[in-house]
Amino acid sequence: MVELSIHDGVARITLSDPLTANALGETMAAKLQAAFESAARERDVRVVVLAGEGEVFSCGASRELLLQLVRGAARPADILLPRVLLDCPVPVIAAMAGHATGGGFALGLAADIVLLAEESRYGLTFMNLGFTPGMGTTALCEHVLSAGVAHELLYTGELRRGSAFAGSGVNHVLPRGQVEAKALDIAARIALKPRLAVEALKRTLSLPRRQAFEAALTVESLMHQITFAAPEVVRRIEDDYVE
Repeated sequence: MVELSIHDGVARITLSDPLTANALGETMAAKLQAAFESAARERDVRVVVLAGEGEVFSCGASRELLLQLVRGAARPADILLPRVLLDCPVPVIAAMAGHATGGGFALGLAADIVLLAEESRYGLTFMNLGFTPGMGTTALCEHVLSAGVAHELLYTGELRRGSAFAGSGVNHVLPRGQVEAKALDIAARIALKPRLAVEALKRTLSLPRRQAFEAALTVESLMHQITFAAPEVVRRIEDDYVE
């Protein structure tokens, strides 16, 4: 479900459940966190590349998890996967070659360096299901995309081709077949640097995002108390959710 390989200072973590479109259910989330913890413990690792197997990088939270959230069986505050990337002691490169929606796109935007594919589709689709964004997305998306683009995507839930994100703040937008190769090339250059220096720079550069993420969680939790209470949300998740 999550694969970890380490070579020449680069940890490659791959979401490998394409049958579910790499949905971020409870098991996937736990395995992803464990993979990052394992990579961080390896002192030779200086950078992490996060990728997704198949046509979809990640579709975000699974239907089952979303239903647990709206029914009160789980709390939105429990879904904190972006923190795993933000707290990783070394930089994380998100190689989103496949489509990414909702929490899947939010997860990738928490990376230090973001790559998209020109032909894949990306969007923050929370509002399409009737509830406001979570996972710190209201803050994190502005640290990669321009505020104007980020706000439009949050309001509309629109899916856009990766090519539309060129010049928006994303590091690289490339043909799908070139995304992972470019990510690994960047990673190889970072891996040549001393681990202590890489760690120090990661702490410094990620500080504004980590602070914004924590602040956003409080506001997003209040919005969820309102929007998850709407009866239509369960219907939308049951009828409109697509993996």
